[in-house]
Amino acid sequence: MEPDAEQVAEQVFVALADPSRRAILAELAAGGPATATELALRLPITRQAIAKHLTLLTVTGLVRPEQGERRRVRYRLSSAPMRATRRFLTDLARDWDTGPG
Repeated sequence: MEPDAEQVAEQVFVALADPSRRAILAELAAGGPATATELALRLPITRQAIAKHLTLLTVTGLVRPEQGERRRVRYRLSSAPMRATRRFLTDLARDWDTGPG
């Protein structure tokens, strides 16, 4: 198993452990790129809390900030960390299936 994939997977698991972050990701998946303010209007989460969660999601790589018009930052999903996590889980499952007894 590649150590980088394991580290990425660990960060993704931490990010996905929080229901508010899962809700933000689901909203971005359903509605496309959005600002923190737009997400706060769609979700029962304060704008300040959303901004905090978006920071962690950005560090994890699950979202990517993009400069929008009038200095507004829009957040877009990024699938690379999820693909790395899937590879990690696939390798882990294979190791379990083929490992000793």
